[in-house]
Amino acid sequence: MAAEVTARRPPLILVSNRGPVTFSVDRDGGLVRDRGGGGLVTALLGLTEHTPALWISAATGDGDRRVLEEAGGGAFPLGLGEDTRGRFVAIDPDVYHAYYNVIANPMLWFIQHYLWDLSNAPDVRREELDAWEHGYLVANQAFADAVVAELDDDPERVVMLHDYHLYTAPEAIRAAHPDAFLHHFVHIPWSQPDYWRILPPHIREAILRGLLANDIVAFHTRSYARNFMLCCEDLLDLRVDYERRLVRWEGRDVWVRSYPISVNAPMFEELARSPEVAEEEGAILRRRRQYLVVRVDRTDLSKNTLRGFKAFDVFLDRHPEFHEDITFFALLQPTRQDVDEYVEYLQRIRDVVSHINTKHGTTDWMPISLRIESDIHRAVAAYKHYDVLVVNPIFDGMNLIAKEAPLVNERDGVMILSENAGAHEELGSFALTINPFDVEATAEALHEALVMPADERAFRIQEIKRIVRENDVGKWLDAQQDDIGRKRSADRRRRRRGA
Repeated sequence: MAAEVTARRPPLILVSNRGPVTFSVDRDGGLVRDRGGGGLVTALLGLTEHTPALWISAATGDGDRRVLEEAGGGAFPLGLGEDTRGRFVAIDPDVYHAYYNVIANPMLWFIQHYLWDLSNAPDVRREELDAWEHGYLVANQAFADAVVAELDDDPERVVMLHDYHLYTAPEAIRAAHPDAFLHHFVHIPWSQPDYWRILPPHIREAILRGLLANDIVAFHTRSYARNFMLCCEDLLDLRVDYERRLVRWEGRDVWVRSYPISVNAPMFEELARSPEVAEEEGAILRRRRQYLVVRVDRTDLSKNTLRGFKAFDVFLDRHPEFHEDITFFALLQPTRQDVDEYVEYLQRIRDVVSHINTKHGTTDWMPISLRIESDIHRAVAAYKHYDVLVVNPIFDGMNLIAKEAPLVNERDGVMILSENAGAHEELGSFALTINPFDVEATAEALHEALVMPADERAFRIQEIKRIVRENDVGKWLDAQQDDIGRKRSADRRRRRRGA
């Protein structure tokens, strides 16, 4: 009977701060199930379609905590298929605040996107040190305990951890299960060693040790993988094999790999053909002028929205012939409005747009159409009809908009792409590459895109479409699964030889 139960247990354990499903309590006291959002959840849902999984995530609301209690702390049905289940981790609200709102965001997020103004911030004070000790480490231990409980029943299961919230959990899992197979994917950039020196040595070294407890540490780009290996060399004084892309740590070979995430191309193209998108298209086409510039982003500091608008201002100064014939449509989703820096940034975005519209606009033409909202159907409608797409992040792990938008564009639109976006490794040859800090060059790229010959526009976007379709999210998942299989087989052979 025990063997039968083990056989039915999902062989894969996924671990992320947010899960694919959240629960809320309605007015009548009933539970309401909501699908989780975000690119990470969407990508991993594709994996669960092929491989049964147990998905461990934090209980973040009253509904989640109720499900956790009713499940006795164990697994529960996610409603995503018969073989995919969930397990919530209970974290005290004060601990969660310190873990998430003090350390993960903004501290680690700002370090990994090079966002700190180091002459002024951050200050590592008692609050930050306590948040690390009594928040981040405690929350990571809670995640690790949940994984260990699952491995106690079946130690052969593969554990895939995700992102910057869970850097120290692998070390705790490894301590309890030395032979467990652990894979960790970091979905945001990995900065160079000197920038990690913002953190006190005991914190940055704990982060690196935690990641090195994995069998595979994965990133979106070769550049970020190399930066991680440089950190191992410079901050821990380890020997690193850059050619074989591995770090030797505590008697194990830790593979450092890059797997560029992508989109589910057929699913996204189907969304672009939906009636909801068609309705939004009608509104865009009725309002558009001869040329349409588009950006779709979160109002995150890393997205570099202000410099994109400032470049458009310079473009309008230099090319008055485009006045009243062009609109810059920006659909911006508010994010982290409980963090002061993000509240201030959103207000600065509004102020800059107001200034540009007042400076250049007329009684019947506003150069920038700004929407502060999240609307996937409106976004996809804009993707289909842009002439120029602006993707100019300061740094970005990948930026899936750079893949989604060209995939469904019907006007041979040109993409202006930051050299610091992860997507640039794959798509940069067919976009107009810019330095995200160079407002002048971005303004010139806008003009170059708008006057580009039709045959060149068509060639560029067709190549981007080809790359996105060939390297879709399925290939991203398959590449990781293949490496897990190879690494696991190699480790087993090594252990047999050692025995």
